[in-house]
Amino acid sequence: MKRILVPTDFSKNAEHALKVAAQIAKKNNSEILLVHMLELPQQNSDAISQGREIPEVMFFKNAVLQKLEDLMAQDYLSEIAVSEIIQFELAFDGILKISKAHDIDLVVMGSHGASGFKEMFVGSNAEKVVRNSEIPVLIIKEEDNDFAINNFVFASDFSDEIKKPFQEVVNFANNFGAKLHLVTINTPNQFVSTSTAEEKMANFVSNFKINDFQTHIYNETSVEKGILKFSNSVKADLIGISTHGRKGLAHFFNGSLAEGIVNHATKPIITFKI
Repeated sequence: MKRILVPTDFSKNAEHALKVAAQIAKKNNSEILLVHMLELPQQNSDAISQGREIPEVMFFKNAVLQKLEDLMAQDYLSEIAVSEIIQFELAFDGILKISKAHDIDLVVMGSHGASGFKEMFVGSNAEKVVRNSEIPVLIIKEEDNDFAINNFVFASDFSDEIKKPFQEVVNFANNFGAKLHLVTINTPNQFVSTSTAEEKMANFVSNFKINDFQTHIYNETSVEKGILKFSNSVKADLIGISTHGRKGLAHFFNGSLAEGIVNHATKPIITFKI
């Protein structure tokens, strides 16, 4: 994990994410790319893309640059390589483009903020960030000055297509010394017998080297309720879900479920692309 991208709108929530990213960076000797997007009217965007300087735009850019430099001077970022990018782009488009252009390994972002992050996981914005991000996205809900992952819940149906992102899940868990709780949620509409579910999960995990894990089957009336209640029962520090580029969350995961988990969970969420 060499490069971590942190988008900021200079809100408290964005700084919560930056503080967690700093702790991860120190643990892994990673560098942080701090990003702010300036959304401009179309005519100004066209002018900037043509290399023209607009005084009003340059004023805002310089003000943002000063804010970024003040942020980068914080003590919790000491001994970390931090660089900044100001980009004239719609926020979520910019996050995706910069992630690809700079070989980012992890995006860490706050769940809401003063400049539009509040709606980050509602409607089309959720689809754009979660579905299209090729790399893991860690969503931070609250300030955490001692970020530790002792219990990491990963909910899935453990089908074959989950194997590719699951290696990233394992790497993340092993890196943090976390116990990985693998859970299948059984609902009345998608019922699987205990023996069938246990066999499927056992076959699935046999392909991976997980330092510490336990498999679970949890019964609930809905998948979202099951994930949240199970996570509370094991005192989860992190909840992981896999996302699909074509149809939202894989299999029993759908857009409304992702939105529900992100909005209702109090703990950090991490998503992995199938």
